[in-house]
Amino acid sequence: MPSERLDHASLDHVESPAPGQGRLAPRARYRSDAMSLELDGRWRFRLAQSVNESTPGFEAPDHDDTRWEWMDVPSSWQMRDVAGSPRFGTPAYTNLTYPFPVDPPRVPDANPTGEYRREFTLPEEWPDSGRGVLRFEGVDSAFAAYLNGVPLGNGKGSRLPTEFDATQALRPGRNVLAVRVHQWSAGSYLEDQDMWWLSGIFRSVALLHRPLDGVADVFVHAGYDPRTGEGTLRVEADADGRITVTELGLDLAVGEEGRAPADPWTAETPRLYEAELTTAGERVHLRVGFRTVTVTDGLLRVNGTPILLRGVNRHEWDPDTGRTLSPGTMRRDIELMKRHNINAVRTSHYPPDGRFLDLCDELGLWVIDECDLETHGFHLTGWRNNPSADPSWRDAYLDRMSRMVERDKNHASVIMWSLGNEAGTGDNLRAMADWAHDRDPGRPVHYEGDWDCGYVDVYSRMYADHEETERIGRGTEDPTQDPELDAHRRGIPFILCEYAHAMGNGPGGLSEYQRLFERHPRLQGGFVWEWIDHGIRRRTPDGREFFAYGGDFDEVVHDGNFVADGLVFPDRTPSPGLAEYKKVIEPLTIGVDARSHAVEVRNGLDFADTGHLRLHWRVEDEGIPRAEGELALPAVPPGGSATVTWSEELREAAADGTDGERWLTVSAVLAKDEAWAPAGHEVAWAQERLATTESESAAEPATTRGTLPRLGGARISLRDGVFDAYTGRLVEIGTLPVEGPLLDLWRAPTDNDLRGSGGSVADEWRRAGLDRLEHKVLSVDTDDEGLTVTTRVAAAGSDAAMSAVYRWTAPAGRPGALRLTLDVRPVGAWDLPLPRLGLRAAVPAGLDTVTWFGAGPGEAYPDTRTAARVGRFTSDVDGLQTPYLFPQENGSRADIRWACLTDRTGTTGLRVSGPERFSLTARRWTSEDLDAAAHPTDLVRRDAIHLNLDAAQQGIGSASCGPGVLPQYRLSAAPATFVVDFEVESAAEGR
Repeated sequence: MPSERLDHASLDHVESPAPGQGRLAPRARYRSDAMSLELDGRWRFRLAQSVNESTPGFEAPDHDDTRWEWMDVPSSWQMRDVAGSPRFGTPAYTNLTYPFPVDPPRVPDANPTGEYRREFTLPEEWPDSGRGVLRFEGVDSAFAAYLNGVPLGNGKGSRLPTEFDATQALRPGRNVLAVRVHQWSAGSYLEDQDMWWLSGIFRSVALLHRPLDGVADVFVHAGYDPRTGEGTLRVEADADGRITVTELGLDLAVGEEGRAPADPWTAETPRLYEAELTTAGERVHLRVGFRTVTVTDGLLRVNGTPILLRGVNRHEWDPDTGRTLSPGTMRRDIELMKRHNINAVRTSHYPPDGRFLDLCDELGLWVIDECDLETHGFHLTGWRNNPSADPSWRDAYLDRMSRMVERDKNHASVIMWSLGNEAGTGDNLRAMADWAHDRDPGRPVHYEGDWDCGYVDVYSRMYADHEETERIGRGTEDPTQDPELDAHRRGIPFILCEYAHAMGNGPGGLSEYQRLFERHPRLQGGFVWEWIDHGIRRRTPDGREFFAYGGDFDEVVHDGNFVADGLVFPDRTPSPGLAEYKKVIEPLTIGVDARSHAVEVRNGLDFADTGHLRLHWRVEDEGIPRAEGELALPAVPPGGSATVTWSEELREAAADGTDGERWLTVSAVLAKDEAWAPAGHEVAWAQERLATTESESAAEPATTRGTLPRLGGARISLRDGVFDAYTGRLVEIGTLPVEGPLLDLWRAPTDNDLRGSGGSVADEWRRAGLDRLEHKVLSVDTDDEGLTVTTRVAAAGSDAAMSAVYRWTAPAGRPGALRLTLDVRPVGAWDLPLPRLGLRAAVPAGLDTVTWFGAGPGEAYPDTRTAARVGRFTSDVDGLQTPYLFPQENGSRADIRWACLTDRTGTTGLRVSGPERFSLTARRWTSEDLDAAAHPTDLVRRDAIHLNLDAAQQGIGSASCGPGVLPQYRLSAAPATFVVDFEVESAAEGR
């Protein structure tokens, strides 16, 4: 412990709204031939639990830090050893609530403070002239820097770079850099983004040499004229020099404008030109993309063409390192996005690591670059004292905006600046917009909170439902109070900066949104919330891995698993939601016309033709491949269409007779390797049914008369089925023990079931007792056609019930089959949607391999089924589960014609089929087990496989933060009949 207290006066910057002291002016990020020294690596570290416990004199070069811990830079101190027992505080998650009393600009006395020290040796070849600059790419939340005991300055703005002039403090040989970082500061009030609260030097640190006659800042203006095909280049810099683009033959003085024929930059065709700015003291390397962004005639245009944003919101996240990402992880993110047809990113809710934007330039993504600003927690105070409307915070707002714009202004991928997120309203926001318009008139300004659109260039909303979105597209939305502003708003493009909340199972309703975007030109797309689940990798005491969310670190206030709302899991495994989104937004529409033997291809790309794609076809009978080949795809221009005639080989494959369903699948795949995916990667696909089996066109097999039920003691036998004589329940088929099947109306609530602005539908289900239904047997009857069991299904305390009548018969022509016809009729008042309508059963645990013919390969629900294609698929039961961070209903396979559950030898199995398609789930636990679990590691395997065979399920929707289930996907209580056949056979006999 220190022997004296730290001087409070030296820490005034922590609680000052001012953005910092001693900092250099913000500037562009670029590569240079000037010397630099990376300071990342192991630093000495000490964590004090409050400012008063900080170490006096820690900045002195001779301070003894040998007993301090080691800390990696970059990193967040709460993420150190987090898989076991966190050693330096713990992560904390809130979506909206500040985790400290709201008293701006003051913060708690209990303010963990990290002290860092790093020794480095100045290289002998370090120039004597020029300046030395210390650059911090990101420090959370406030910090002060010292070099060799000399104070350099302090700063806030966690996800923005800060530079200090270190020239006078630098020494030849040994140098000591000391940094004091405070977890809480006045800046924390501006950083209430929906994410984990983490602290420390989490981005890179470097010492840069800035030569005399070098480049302090550079601004590349690279426009494109689609009428002439020319690029226009003008480079602003604060030094005399020349800019050369050898490939285009351009050699210009700083400030001089030049023109040359050039390929434009777009997210689809990310053409970059290597350029060099040379001054007397420095060479600066630049990558130039020629493109022009405008809002004209009410539309957002790039190079004169309206664009459609198929986007995601992206937080920076790694389950082991938090917001510290490697270049490889950043590249993997973009490759995954591009492979799933995503073309745009909103950097929610702060500027990303600059290397991510380099990759966006290179690989091609539209980017809305968002300022490090959110004051959402003031919503809970009625926006009282919100800094957005307080003049004392104006400098901090402008500072954050300028540091983002100046750093990122030379990125071709950045097509729009965003002021921040959920920061209410106020003149400080307008000042930011005015500054950005003045500094960079070549990019529109975005802010979702400006619903009147008084200072922004696009009308942006979050989670507007389908109906409102369509009204906006039609121009029939409700007017604003100011007629002039109303006219302005109606004359600018609309985007959904957040929609389709991807929390847990879902989101549903994506297709319906996309059709609106494609139908109404003003609706220029949107950004799904969000890219990744922010789970933190941890292990149970016995070593099993899980991903932690809010509350798992005993936070005083937290928002639970609301931080797990991404299209990829924390380890970047794609979720079913990402597969669905890929299909919904695929840029080619393929239509298969079996009658005319043609394939219609419509190119939905904005700039690229289809020359980079080829068409592959495959014919399957009952999911078994029969023939495949390729079709000649012409270079369809953007927005154009073409008809491709079937090849003779395809005609022949389609024409031959078949003994089952025959399906043709046509896929558009990459013709060659791209920077983000290999040749053969599927971009879009379509299917068409080609043939119908004789059995399907014939009448359903009649019940076999003469196969009479046999009563023997407490058992009734019908063919291979054995039933309990008192309950009428099937207990055995062949040699396989069976529990059930019984009527089932319950599912483990999804996140979208549990949450909703209009209330939780899961709460309604529980109040109605759907999670605790009791089955009352009214009669068990046999006749010469089979067994009939009449039941009443209801919950305690309710007179609403379901009449469920089970009729077991023996179909003709199927010697080993049992047919169950379930007739369900509501009794009493049912004024709520049902979770599901189907059957639940349990079979031996050894039947853990499932082969099915139906939709797959992934899970599908009524409003999340676009990505499911018809085929024959096989998986073990474990592979059918979707490991959502918060356990919930998952894993349903849709449109099942038949499914076989077998042991791993394939010699023993149960076949389930039906005259109508159904959905199937198979799990090692029950819906009740899923409902009770907080993490997947809470699920304990039971000694059975639990089946759900569903005639229908409620849709998924997006109500966790958005619209609920659309009317067409709601499951109302109504009379229904469900028919299922059961028989014992092996998977090899599946037909």
